Amino acid sequence: MSARTEKFTVEKSLPSGRLDAYLREKFPAASRGAMQRLIEQGHIRVNGHTVKPTHSPRAGEQIEVHWPEAKPAEAQPEEIPLTILFEDQSLLVLNKPAGLVVHPAAGHEEHTLVNALLHHCRGSLSGIGGVARPGIVHRLDKETSGCLVVAKNDETHLALSAQFARRQVEKIYNAIVCGELARESGEIRAAIARHPSHRKRMAVRDDDSGRAAHTSYRVLEKLNSATFVEVQIHTGRTHQVRVHFQFLGHPLVGDETYGARQNARLKELTNYAAPRVLLHARELSFIHPRTEEQMSFEAPLPKDFREALRSLRAES
Repeated sequence: MSARTEKFTVEKSLPSGRLDAYLREKFPAASRGAMQRLIEQGHIRVNGHTVKPTHSPRAGEQIEVHWPEAKPAEAQPEEIPLTILFEDQSLLVLNKPAGLVVHPAAGHEEHTLVNALLHHCRGSLSGIGGVARPGIVHRLDKETSGCLVVAKNDETHLALSAQFARRQVEKIYNAIVCGELARESGEIRAAIARHPSHRKRMAVRDDDSGRAAHTSYRVLEKLNSATFVEVQIHTGRTHQVRVHFQFLGHPLVGDETYGARQNARLKELTNYAAPRVLLHARELSFIHPRTEEQMSFEAPLPKDFREALRSLRAES
């Protein structure tokens, strides 16, 4: 990503808001941590002055954001097979296999999707995500399979991130949940935040810390002590599907983090133990930033998911 500067005026005062959170909403392609670093390094100025990330934006303030040139990615290219559903000069859509970590992190510096993309795209990836996440517009958990879009340049990255932020991207999942759902369809509207004591987990929170989250579902098939569902997420919170179905009392099959007790009971009843969290991003629809064409992609259910359905259809 080449260096560039953007300037704009704050339209409305946010007396209880923070500059880093405000900019994260305005530029969803960048993480809040990245915004904090840019502020602290003096790349973001308010009325020409450096400020702290905690600065409260006020109406009329002039904000200048200098995006420095992206550093070369620290992750190394690796020749990892990719299942590509679509590719052009702007983006590519993948069918991510379960078990593949999306971007490098502590304990997963190698063998990630980013390593594979660096090899496949050979330098043609958006740098907005920073050195650890080039081209990554959204993410899927390690154990989640299915459709994922990747940006090859900054313009595409910004445009797609804006579509995700405005909830213009349609994301439809398939999941198998523990137990029998009481209703054939439903809406889950429950705010999600970091768990107060387990920092690697998320939880439904009814205090000010939670961010609005909306999930809808419909039952596709009743199984033996489980239910096969279609899920649409209207917001993109971390672990949203997993947390919302735990909130309903029906955590995902295979989800030991959010449903260890229910999964142990399922194994007792059916003698079936899932190899992973049974969540699959089946469909992804968005507007192509360059052609403005509506695009839709579908990833068929993977083998382990189909085997789970067969096992849970069997009589106990």
